[in-house]
Amino acid sequence: MSDDTREQYWFNTKTQQVDVGHLKPGATLMGPYASRAEAEAALETARRRTEAWDRQDADD
Repeated sequence: MSDDTREQYWFNTKTQQVDVGHLKPGATLMGPYASRAEAEAALETARRRTEAWDRQDADD
């Protein structure tokens, strides 16, 4: 299956819901993600990454 026909998932920060399908990225969308579970975890993933970057900056 090619990438352009594969279902993609987006986390909508405005509605706090997962949107499915080909969407144009916008200010309220995080993604695309390959699965619903990844999209549902978008805020937690972003939080962990930000904390890791903050620790790295503090070490530099």
